[in-house]
Amino acid sequence: MFRLIKWLFYLAILGFVGLIGYAYLGPFFGADFTPAQSEIRQDILLEID
Repeated sequence: MFRLIKWLFYLAILGFVGLIGYAYLGPFFGADFTPAQSEIRQDILLEID
């Protein structure tokens, strides 16, 4: 049982390091992490008594 938990712990650490590496090196390989930007306008009606 301990071997399984130890293996899962190592796998989680490896996944975390891979995710961090992808976040830093992804733009060099063509991954674009910037969100799509668009202007949103909404009319606001103020009720004044």
